Amino acid sequence: MPAAQTTPTKASTRTKKPRPRKKTSRKKKPKKKPVSKRSIVLLTSLEVLGLLFSLLTAVVVVLGYAAGRFSGTEFFSHLLPFTLGVTGLILTAALLLLGWLRLRNWLRPRFFFAPAALALMLALGVGALAIRGDFFFAISQFRILVGGKEEAARVTLTHQVYAAYRRLDSGQEKLLIDRSRAYAEAIDAAAAAYRLEPDLLHGIAATESSFLPRDSKDGGKGLFQITQVPRAILMEAADHLEIEQVDVTNHRHNAFIAAGTLSYYLSQMNNDLFLGLLAYNIGPRNGGLRFIMQQYGVTNFVTIQPYLQQLPRDYPIRVLSHALAFRLHRVMDKLPAYEEGLNAVRIQHLGIPGL
Repeated sequence: MPAAQTTPTKASTRTKKPRPRKKTSRKKKPKKKPVSKRSIVLLTSLEVLGLLFSLLTAVVVVLGYAAGRFSGTEFFSHLLPFTLGVTGLILTAALLLLGWLRLRNWLRPRFFFAPAALALMLALGVGALAIRGDFFFAISQFRILVGGKEEAARVTLTHQVYAAYRRLDSGQEKLLIDRSRAYAEAIDAAAAAYRLEPDLLHGIAATESSFLPRDSKDGGKGLFQITQVPRAILMEAADHLEIEQVDVTNHRHNAFIAAGTLSYYLSQMNNDLFLGLLAYNIGPRNGGLRFIMQQYGVTNFVTIQPYLQQLPRDYPIRVLSHALAFRLHRVMDKLPAYEEGLNAVRIQHLGIPGL
């Protein structure tokens, strides 16, 4: 029998129409604004400056510590360890630089400002560490390392000044500071006219007259005990004061003459403060300090001392110890005891006027 033919039903003949897909609206990400060339230059400059400051400070401190630790002349115990330390410093700096470049390449596409910000934070951290007392020792040793004999001699003299400051009677020094107030305006004006530090001129006046202007037996007159002064200095002082002729008994004139005289001798001594003060005190006696130095073939304050004989070799130290006291009182409003706490470090940070 023939198989029964099945007729397709209406339902089966229907073809399912594909459902239309819903269009999903994708939000377009906003395009990042391109960084301007000016911003790129500024950020790169800040990054380079931050890294340079950190690197230079680290080099000074490490070399300073190494110079203090390995100072000496023996090869195996001093010279070789210092040389190895310098080599290690160079290799470490190179590795750190490579590491920074990798970090920079990773950070910059993600956070464009990050490298400059990190470099500045690093510089601030290194700077904060560098102002500590133990780092000050390292910097002092680095100065001696680079400056050689001249710097070593200068350090010796500065510590003589600090020692002289320690010996000052604080009560007597405050009395000098109180007396100086009546002449402060004239001294400050003279210092400004000759580009000198006012505290330095105050130190000379304290040493010369204790701020009690008078005529002395050796011919000194007034606040700065002016004696024989080259005519060119007197004329220059008169020009600064805008007068025809100076009067050494006038406190203001006296201060300007003293400032001019010190400036003259500093120029003569190639701006060596100790020699300039010594020449100021000696004046034209015995041909002046320059003649004495030429006579004995000496070149600095240390080597001239044995040949001064009866001349006051400690004059510069006394002047600078008073000048230091004036600076400390002006900045700190007191005369701190050098040996207490961290006062020695603070005082050395402030420094001696004129140096």
